[in-house]
Amino acid sequence: ALETGHPPTRAVAWRIVALVFALSVTVLIFLYRDQLAELGSYGYLGLFAVSIVGNATVLLPVPSLAATFVAGGIFNPLLAGVVSGAGMAVGELSGYLAGYGGTAIIEKKDTKTYERLDSWMQRRGYLTVFVLSAIPNPIFDLAGILAGMLQFPVWRFLLACFLGKTVKGIAFAVAGAQSLPWIERLLH
Repeated sequence: ALETGHPPTRAVAWRIVALVFALSVTVLIFLYRDQLAELGSYGYLGLFAVSIVGNATVLLPVPSLAATFVAGGIFNPLLAGVVSGAGMAVGELSGYLAGYGGTAIIEKKDTKTYERLDSWMQRRGYLTVFVLSAIPNPIFDLAGILAGMLQFPVWRFLLACFLGKTVKGIAFAVAGAQSLPWIERLLH
């Protein structure tokens, strides 16, 4: 059989399905954002759901960290950070799936940020995902997309993402817990 360099038809079909799914989630979240904001009133489960939704959008910002900050002032900040981290990691699967689906459709762009991130992902993908998920930054969506494009194992992506997002979630929840008494003093 001749090697054409093209992925098998079944792989292309799954990538297209993954891309369509990721983009559909983003569009639905954008359209129903007001209704989804009400999930925050359901305690830890609501925080988990808000965190998923807030991180499931690809390249459209939805501020789930604000919910984590507030939850830290209301609930146990350590548990709020872990719940938020788990939700954020699950939500980031949409970017991963967009990248996985996009390998058959999206061509690699020739930008310095893309090239640098691609190099980091190829050399130390796990560490790159962990570090970029632990700090607030605008390029994590691109890292998730690249992880999918490079077919980085999904379980490793989720684990690194969970650990990094949990570090960030705990930091925001603790900041919320520490800020609540200060804010109360300002308001009285």
